Amino acid sequence: MNILSIQSHVAFGHVGNAAAAFVLERLGLTVWRVNTVQFSNHTGYPSWRGQTFSAEAIAEVIEGIDELGMLRTCDAVLSGYLGAPDVARVVLDTVAKARRHNPEALYLCDPVMGDLDQGLYVAREVPNLMAEQAVPLADIVTPNQFELELLTGGPLGSLAEALAAARQLLEKGPKVVVVTSLRHGETQEGEIEMLAVTGRGAWQVTTPYLPCDPPPSGAGDAVAALYLANYLKAAPGPQRARHALEQAAAAIYGVIDATHQAGTYELQLIAAQEALVHPATLYSAKRVE
Repeated sequence: MNILSIQSHVAFGHVGNAAAAFVLERLGLTVWRVNTVQFSNHTGYPSWRGQTFSAEAIAEVIEGIDELGMLRTCDAVLSGYLGAPDVARVVLDTVAKARRHNPEALYLCDPVMGDLDQGLYVAREVPNLMAEQAVPLADIVTPNQFELELLTGGPLGSLAEALAAARQLLEKGPKVVVVTSLRHGETQEGEIEMLAVTGRGAWQVTTPYLPCDPPPSGAGDAVAALYLANYLKAAPGPQRARHALEQAAAAIYGVIDATHQAGTYELQLIAAQEALVHPATLYSAKRVE
């Protein structure tokens, strides 16, 4: 399978394409990387260098792929950090073009806009564009808790509120909404949750919460790639979303566990790569309403 991944990139560390591409390739998928930025390292460090690519530069790279005739063989488009509205529009145009070539091509939109610790870190026009244009075009959306609240306009104080917010996004068009890094008022101490919500049902998976200090960046990028790969490889049917959720949750737990034990600021994707394919511990998802 061929995945067109349009995200940020860093030379050192594992965020954006520097996380997602390795995950996808380790799970046996071919990745065409299109970078929206190229930095020395992620911006959580005191300093970084590099450049943000213009929408025109990004579109030119994608046009080159299309001129080779390769968009006809694209099985899925994955988008992550976009940063600015004009870049987001290039992605949406690309998804439409890929689907003209291959109507079965999936689009997973990871609406990277911020998190509970840092708040919003994209242009202020991006959330509305995500809600009104990207989400309706996507087959799968993978917001974290902050992004789901931003997209739906309300705090998530309970599991019921998180489910209602996810279903609000489903009404816009996606087939699956995956909520990552979820900790609400009912979450048990020492645990963290993920949800997969579809028109057929909703599933919750709970794993131990590992208090990495500081929390490593890139986990959400890795989860989106894990979910996409496992969803694509699973048999179609009502259990597909649940299966991909269980596999993604178990794999990212293995990576974060290795990161926690190493005491590093960077995800230990390479050291823990076996967990991406064969997680040591599986966590069963339960159906929730």
